[in-house]
Parts: sequence; C-alpha cells; structure tokens
Amino acid sequence: QDNKSGNGVNNNIPQTFALSQNYPNPFNPVTKINYDLPKDCKVTMVIYDILGREVLMLVNNEFKKAGRYTAIFNGSNLASGVYFYRIEADKFVQSKKMVLVK
Repeated sequence: QDNKSGNGVNNNIPQTFALSQNYPNPFNPVTKINYDLPKDCKVTMVIYDILGREVLMLVNNEFKKAGRYTAIFNGSNLASGVYFYRIEADKFVQSKKMVLVK
C-alpha cells in the first residue's frame, strides 16, 4: 500500500514559504499537509516518530514550481502516537507535530 498520493498545485503564487498544521489533527489514518513555495525549488518532507526516527519520506528531494501544495499522509501502518513532519525547501526548514489516534 502506498503511503502517499498525488500533490495538488494551486495557481496562486504565495509570497513566503509556509508549512501549515496538518488537518485533520488528530487523524485516523489519513491527514493532509499544506505547504507554500514562493519560488521554484527542491522539496523534501519527512515524517518522524516521537523518538526522531524516520518513518516515511513523503516528498523526496522533488523539484516543484512555486505554488501551494498538499501532501497526503496515510498512517494506517503505524501505531497511535505523536509524529512530526519536517519540510526542507530552499533555505526554509520547519517541523510540526501531529497525532495519530486509532
């Protein structure tokens, strides 16, 4: 089973890099993570468990055009608990917490 699906793009170009809180949160088992890219760049997004171990690479150093994107995370194979998602895009790096409740 694939833990990720297509990323949608919106034509409005954001002014700044941004990583939004996932929704829904808490989630079971699927959640969406929106992020904004004000310019074309390579993007990596990784999911970590509470101990900092990598669980899944959701976006793997993919070149993306400026725009608004949604990554879809499916935690059906994972245990309930706290997870973190981290984005790296150009010089922008940010992490946020999410909760999987089964």
